[in-house]
Amino acid sequence: MLVLSRKSGESLVVDDNIRVTILEICGDRVRVGIEAPREVPVHRHEVHRAMLERSVWRKKLAAKNSLTAKGF
Repeated sequence: MLVLSRKSGESLVVDDNIRVTILEICGDRVRVGIEAPREVPVHRHEVHRAMLERSVWRKKLAAKNSLTAKGF
């Protein structure tokens, strides 16, 4: 993991087309702005994890339904 220190108003660039800017630091909270192309999904970690779990659950359900439809 790369660890960087940034002050409010400072940015970092990822792969020439994503910019992450520290907007505000207030106590233990940091507001971050992200500029990325529309085709690049950007999610909070907990939202991303929930999306992956839902996707796995849907695949398992689809597989189960497929087996049921085939008479298994």
